[in-house]
Amino acid sequence: MLLNEGGRVPRDTAEAGAGMKGITFPAWDGKHYVTLAELLVRLGSFVLDLTWRVEFDEIVDPRCVEIKRWSANAGMDTLTLLSLTTPFLQLIDAEARGSAEDRVMVVLTEVDSSLWDVRAVDERVLSELRRHYPGATDL
Repeated sequence: MLLNEGGRVPRDTAEAGAGMKGITFPAWDGKHYVTLAELLVRLGSFVLDLTWRVEFDEIVDPRCVEIKRWSANAGMDTLTLLSLTTPFLQLIDAEARGSAEDRVMVVLTEVDSSLWDVRAVDERVLSELRRHYPGATDL
């Protein structure tokens, strides 16, 4: 796997980057791993109506195959993605993009099971995560 100069897996985020701000925070809070499902629940109504596509660099669980299948088609709604990531699913180098009306609104990037990078059009998404994860810093 090729990493960019920041040590992160490079992804095609050109269309996602327009008008987005971002934060990064540790995926581990002591012994607690922050899962994709936890982020979706924390963001609640901000992401409920989005359509999701998820890309993986590594398939680490049979559920990833199902997520990949949904992503290859028309994508999936938030509740479907939540059901596929619960209970505990730890990802390695994965990116979930939530879209509305063909515009990427939120990008959740799990970096090597150690960091979450979150980009969003709506600053309230980032504010909500900063509240729950005080170690968050701006990207």
